[in-house]
Amino acid sequence: MELFVTRTNTCGELRSAHVGQEVTLYGWIQYQRQGLFLVLRDFQGLTQIIIPQDEAHAHVKKLLSNAPVESVVRVTGIVSLRPPGQENPKMPTGDIEVKVETAEVLNSCKKLPFEIKDFIKKSEALRMQYRYLDLRSFQLQYNLRLRSQIVMRMREYLCNLHGFVDVETPTLFKRTPGGAKEFLVPSREVGKFYSLPQSPQQFKQLLMVGGLDRYFQVARCYRDEGSRPDRQPEFTQIDIEMSFVDQAGIQRLIEGLLQYSWPKERGSITTPFPSMTYEEALADYGTDKPDTRFGMKIVDISDFLRGLDIQFVQNALSYPHGTVKAICIPQGVRYLKNKDLESLKESAKSQFNQEVMEIICRPDGSLKSLLTKFLGEKQQSELIQALNMQVDDVVLLAAGEHKQVCSALGSLRLESADLLEAAGLVLRDPSAFHFLWVVDFPLFLPKEENPAELESAHHPFTAPHPSDTSLLYSDPTKVRSQHYDLVLNGNEVGGGSIRIHNAEQQRFVLEKVLKEDSEVLSHLLEALEFGAPPHGGIALGLDRLISLIVDAPSIRDVIAFPKSFRGRDLMGNAPDYVTPEELEPYHIQVSWPLEEKEAKKN
Repeated sequence: MELFVTRTNTCGELRSAHVGQEVTLYGWIQYQRQGLFLVLRDFQGLTQIIIPQDEAHAHVKKLLSNAPVESVVRVTGIVSLRPPGQENPKMPTGDIEVKVETAEVLNSCKKLPFEIKDFIKKSEALRMQYRYLDLRSFQLQYNLRLRSQIVMRMREYLCNLHGFVDVETPTLFKRTPGGAKEFLVPSREVGKFYSLPQSPQQFKQLLMVGGLDRYFQVARCYRDEGSRPDRQPEFTQIDIEMSFVDQAGIQRLIEGLLQYSWPKERGSITTPFPSMTYEEALADYGTDKPDTRFGMKIVDISDFLRGLDIQFVQNALSYPHGTVKAICIPQGVRYLKNKDLESLKESAKSQFNQEVMEIICRPDGSLKSLLTKFLGEKQQSELIQALNMQVDDVVLLAAGEHKQVCSALGSLRLESADLLEAAGLVLRDPSAFHFLWVVDFPLFLPKEENPAELESAHHPFTAPHPSDTSLLYSDPTKVRSQHYDLVLNGNEVGGGSIRIHNAEQQRFVLEKVLKEDSEVLSHLLEALEFGAPPHGGIALGLDRLISLIVDAPSIRDVIAFPKSFRGRDLMGNAPDYVTPEELEPYHIQVSWPLEEKEAKKN
């Protein structure tokens, strides 16, 4: 018997063992056929319902035959075996049907904006406008339930097995320097605003100063980043901080956490996860979040070409950090068209301002390229060996400054992998999960808009690598940090660091290196002077992690009520206008651009 509700069973649980029982089911009409039978659906599954045809049940027949699809009904009836040959092995309830005795339409459904079935293509705008209908689909039900189970397992692991304390931190706080843009919330004090935190960073550190030892939270975070296709203005992190811990300790904790909460149907994951430095990731994969499910690594051929009299090569190598590198696209001749190669070269030019030259390995083993006229027979075969080229492979070669060349080739590596897979070559196993730690990030990076100034690569509270501490004061650009990222299949799913727990060092980083006003963080700096323990932590991007586990095309598919990529809620139409009277207590006025003034008048 079901607890708390008047149904006796769900629509997914009746089997041949229930034959002869009287049951009461509630659900939505998924499908109805000529007044003979219907398929009833609830969160757990489907059950075939036989509509009675005899005179005594005429009113039941009329009721169920006329109820539109997606109406909510109650049916009470007897479980019976389906006639021989009519069983449906694809349905868990496929051996039985329920013969209706009484029924009631609890709520009839008007004409639907789209069919609920999963295979029907519907525009995303329409799906988001009627999100409550979209939630009825099998896929979204599955995603949200799996998400709930994973979070539950994470809580168990952290709180019950490892003594973490679940603490809610404030959502109304104040602006923090650096980092992502924050949403402002007006207050009733003239000219003063709250800020929605982009993460509980300061609070988690203050909880360590407060002696909580181990903190965890399923934390809502807010970033006003405008429209970025796979970002949400509000998102969820699994937020963690520990005292008296080092980098290895946090990494082992997270590996254990993921292993414990990993869904059984997705196979098992092996620990410890492999680790790679930021420099290695950049040199081999051209990115700080390498997809290690396939090869095609970047190869450095500078030394091989150094001795040759090729003008563009010599130019590139004469620069500091000058280099020549290449990637090899397996079977590129067979799978890529000329327009594909052109689009790859074009994207390197437009995104990275990087020229790229191709080398093709012909069926007879000779090379076709603008390079070959500079190469003798012996040098050609040496090049083939250096790049491990096979017949029909295509090599993309780039010369220039190390970071730019690597980034361009890293991007081409992913683009060409997509092209190869679109053409039918399987490079990345869709069921594989490749976790990876990326470590030894630089502590500071030059600002893009002004390379003479520095900004934090992670955030201003990250501690320098113990062996680089002295460099902090002499040459901050060379300092490695104790920051670590967790990467899954080429996506960053987590990032954390060991924090600075010394007030002097924290003040120096803020004021002298980053040239930030440390006054805004005076509470944190002061806290560090009252006996702050060494501490560190990490945050996992829950939405991104779940979307990779269920292989969803977008993180919107694992969030119940997501925003559109412009940050709008298409269902409730938010954000929305408020009246001048509502703004009055906040001492705020809206200054309308002229064309909007006109539009509002008309």
